[in-house]
Amino acid sequence: MLDKWLSDELMHSIAAENNLAETAFIVPKNGALQIRWFTPTVEVDLCGHATLASAYVMFNCLNHQENEVKFFSPRSGELRVFRENDILFLDFPTDRLEPNDDREQIARCIGGKTIELYKGKTDYIAVVPTEEDVRNLVPDLKEISKLPARGLIVTSRGESVDFVSRFFAPQSGVDEDPVTGSAHTSLIPLWSGKLKKKEMTARQLSLRGGDLRCLDKGDRCWIGGSARLYLTGEINIE
Repeated sequence: MLDKWLSDELMHSIAAENNLAETAFIVPKNGALQIRWFTPTVEVDLCGHATLASAYVMFNCLNHQENEVKFFSPRSGELRVFRENDILFLDFPTDRLEPNDDREQIARCIGGKTIELYKGKTDYIAVVPTEEDVRNLVPDLKEISKLPARGLIVTSRGESVDFVSRFFAPQSGVDEDPVTGSAHTSLIPLWSGKLKKKEMTARQLSLRGGDLRCLDKGDRCWIGGSARLYLTGEINIE
């Protein structure tokens, strides 16, 4: 939480020092909470889990009394987070996907068969045959870093959930993201269309892993998950 924006260089430096997938910075301005996100190397257009974490801090550490927090991103517009019991739901804009034919390059990235390939606003989305394929793939991070995109989502239908995924973005300073809310703005419309369902369950198969509740709301999508307080502290800036 900031009183005013720091320089971009300083925010990049703080994010690099944290060395997490994203660091969120928030500035109260004109009655709204402006939010921006930085990986260790770049500023990104949208980040789910750092927004969810920011809302958790507002609700549980900064005494926000309402059941909804409204953020404004200069890059992604208004973003709402509301709570239902211990689940926080992100209300994010739905991505628009276009079919893509560059399967040979994607095959070099993931070392396996892609049955469908799409390109969203920021990422490639590769659909593979099975959950086992998603779980066991060994990404070629050097090849993925060559993609003209923020990163690569690999997904399949799930065995115990509706769909599963993993997300790789070495070109954005994130080799593999633990749980990626923004990627689900692409995955929700994709799987809602395939499964003919508006409400779905999802699991991201990273080493840490994460479960999500997903709702297709047309131009918006709701992405639900839980959060826990891990650390509080201070940083020193000379």
